Amino acid sequence: MADTYDILVIGGGPGGYVAAIRAAQLGFKTAVVEREHLGGICLNWGCIPTKALLRSAEIFHYAENAQNYGLKIEKPSFEMEAVVKRSRQVSGQLCGGVGYLMKKNKIDVIWGEAKLTKAGKGGPVEVTVGKSKKPVVEPQNPVPKGTLGEGTYKSKHVIVATGARPRVLPGIEPDGDRIWTYFEAMKPKAMPKSLIVMGSGAIGIEFASFYRTMGADVTVVELLPQIMPVEDAEIAKIARKQFEKQGLKILTDAKVAKVEKGRDGVTVSVETKGGKSETLKAERLISAVGVQGNIEGLGLEELGVETERGCIKIDGFGKTNVEGIYAIGDVAGPPMLAHKAEHEGTICVEKIKGMDVHPMKKTEIPGCTYCQPQVASVGLTEAKAKEAGHEVKVGRFTFNGNGKAIALGEPEGMAKTIFDAKTGELLGAHLVGAEVTELIQGFVIAMGLETTEEELIHTCFPHPTLSETMHESVLDAYGKVIHL
Repeated sequence: MADTYDILVIGGGPGGYVAAIRAAQLGFKTAVVEREHLGGICLNWGCIPTKALLRSAEIFHYAENAQNYGLKIEKPSFEMEAVVKRSRQVSGQLCGGVGYLMKKNKIDVIWGEAKLTKAGKGGPVEVTVGKSKKPVVEPQNPVPKGTLGEGTYKSKHVIVATGARPRVLPGIEPDGDRIWTYFEAMKPKAMPKSLIVMGSGAIGIEFASFYRTMGADVTVVELLPQIMPVEDAEIAKIARKQFEKQGLKILTDAKVAKVEKGRDGVTVSVETKGGKSETLKAERLISAVGVQGNIEGLGLEELGVETERGCIKIDGFGKTNVEGIYAIGDVAGPPMLAHKAEHEGTICVEKIKGMDVHPMKKTEIPGCTYCQPQVASVGLTEAKAKEAGHEVKVGRFTFNGNGKAIALGEPEGMAKTIFDAKTGELLGAHLVGAEVTELIQGFVIAMGLETTEEELIHTCFPHPTLSETMHESVLDAYGKVIHL
């Protein structure tokens, strides 16, 4: 097999495999280097398996509240082993699908760990299989016999897409037993009766929501004054109210100062606002304090590739300061989201091809959290819009005025839109409630098309749908709301 490529991608996660497929479509001879499993963290330990777990929790929630829909179900229960098994099967199916796409697009998959050994176009990439980090693939997706592995490969362009890993705080290092990261939280051997979640970003809140719905006593500890810190304050407040109504305990302005592991669980010392302290006890603690880019061991420092805050520094097209080396996805900085990585990969490859493409607009990247209720957003929060100097018009519409939401038995929620008062430009949209992660794309498209309030006001939304809350929030911003 030939060992020279037009484009070689290091990392087979969402950013990496999408970049590789697009490269192959454009006629580039392409390869992907992957050390563990195609699909990366997203398909194996992140986006996909967590959604499978959350779906099981959602069904369990409906079963427990069947009487609210005129139905009768006697004492619903679950088997954690079966819940986890389903999640892993979903993950395995999709990972197998990525392998099929590599074969379909004639992309070579090289199994091992890659290191750049020379700067500039055509520089060799060494691939090794270490004893401690040999490829580990899900049983249902074994490495095919005869595939490429350890060796030296050359490529005109190298795209680094090595993703990220859980951030570890000194003194609170995960041990896989009492202190978990999302790896362990994804595959519990049994349902813990109690747990503490450190961090209230998307990962922390999703696991808190899952375990609480399944019956665990859950406490969330957040360092900042607001849970889900990147979200609009008003939306986060509504979400918090619903979480607490479900029995989730939340401490904000609180720092985990010390964690002591014992035979039966963990004892956590928490410092709260005003210098007060509190002691919490639980069977497990989930550390969800963010992630950090996988930049080590790639040869970047030796080649002079610039990094910033633990991530590779790039321009709007994935290009680094070193000719022929690019970076996309989590390793290239926030927001660390799979769909951002995919889009970044496509932009990077098309730019290499010489196509007329626009740089990534981070303000148009949506964020979604699949808790109960769901949260989704795009663009500026109200506070950020004002900080940027905009005079704003803000529209709000609550789900209790929407017929579909009431029929679903999900009347708690809100759609919020933020416009520039002078131009009518849509600056941001923020939603909390049922299925809002499916609704947000409407506002993403609107922002991408530079839609103003006038087009949105005169758009005919279908009835009865949850999407009508989006329309009504726009109407509300301009004093035209109908159902409120």
